[in-house]
Amino acid sequence: MAPISIFWFRRDLRLNDNAGFYHALRSGRSVLPLFIFDRTILDELENRQDARVTFIHRQVVELKRQLQLIGAGLLVYHGEPAEVWKQIVQQWKVEKVYTNRDYEPYATRRDAQIKSILELKGISFETFKDHVIFDGPEVLKSDGTPYTVFTPYSRRWLEKLANGLPKVELQKSFFLKSFPTERYFENLLKINDLNAEARQLLSRFPTLETMGFRQSDLEFPPITVASGLIRAYDKTRDFPAKEGTSKLGIHFRFGTISIREKARKALDLNLTFLNELIWRDFYSQILFHFPKVATHSFRPEYDRIQWRNNPGELQRWKMGQTGYPIVDAGMRQLNETGYMHNRVRMITASFLTKHLLHDWRLGEAYFAEKLLDYDLASNNGGWQWAAGCGTDAAPYFRIFNPSEQTKKFDPSLEYIRHWVPEFGSSKYPTPMVDHVFARNRCLETYKNALK
Repeated sequence: MAPISIFWFRRDLRLNDNAGFYHALRSGRSVLPLFIFDRTILDELENRQDARVTFIHRQVVELKRQLQLIGAGLLVYHGEPAEVWKQIVQQWKVEKVYTNRDYEPYATRRDAQIKSILELKGISFETFKDHVIFDGPEVLKSDGTPYTVFTPYSRRWLEKLANGLPKVELQKSFFLKSFPTERYFENLLKINDLNAEARQLLSRFPTLETMGFRQSDLEFPPITVASGLIRAYDKTRDFPAKEGTSKLGIHFRFGTISIREKARKALDLNLTFLNELIWRDFYSQILFHFPKVATHSFRPEYDRIQWRNNPGELQRWKMGQTGYPIVDAGMRQLNETGYMHNRVRMITASFLTKHLLHDWRLGEAYFAEKLLDYDLASNNGGWQWAAGCGTDAAPYFRIFNPSEQTKKFDPSLEYIRHWVPEFGSSKYPTPMVDHVFARNRCLETYKNALK
């Protein structure tokens, strides 16, 4: 068999407009696609019915089906990536490996390890930008240092996107062009050209059960969104009772949609939606430049805060039994659906960190466990924003008043009554802490820590 290239799917589970896949297909060698169910990640999941594993498994099944329609296959493994790659290079004559970059700390360590393993065999390892418009080193200050405040970052982001184009033509930006992978599908390794042993390797596909998981019953948001919803996004996105958000987070997270395509549509339909995509890039580059934020406050002085961390109170917050209906509605929505409205995410996070004085890492971990669209960079950035210890320029004494947030964003109590049907009855708990007392306690605690 002639030497081949391998394209390794990770958080880019689609064939169309896929940067690394495109470059692999144009490499001049036949391309064998690969997916690894990474045991390093999966074994840490306590919930054996984790909906995200079901989602990924379905998408990989769909990838395999689409590839089979054009006569190609998909190599699928369940294991530790380093061990899997040692097997692959023994079973296949690999000359080059292509993949798209992942900026999370574990992923960068994993990729460095795989690159070393492959290079010892004389196999090159090429990575590409795909799930962001601009990655870490691309949008920097004039002195070459990273931005740590969103507003100037977003201005520079837009300037780089334009690259001399007038605003009305931003959709034509070089950085938003799709990668026409379908033109080169003939370069995929064809199953009919393989011997029986190679075909046997391609026929393997682990089930959820063999990996130790069960099918989730949660519903996944559709991959398409009505244009009218995006057009009205800036007017409706803050009201949790309305269908005003795209719920595309899970698709961005696992790359079942192209961010370049969505950015072009946002430029056409609603710049506020585009701004949300810039936030994704911003938090991604923060994690890239400051990987410590995965476990520590962006502003180190905030690690001196004396958190209360009361297990009973944390459990009441998790279960939506705080006595603050907007908070409880959000937590119950999360627990039941794997989703929480974006505005309510801020309210619930602020309540845990400011009203209850619990370490933001505890809340972040719970969201990481429950959210279908969990993304380390964005989740971490949002929680540090809520706790006041992140990149946001606002002072720490910004403390959401849940009652005022309810009046502004759920004035008819439609969202609250949907998720907290016992609200207003004797069955609903009284508030677990007084707002004024909690605010004063928070301010005093933060002030003492930041002296």
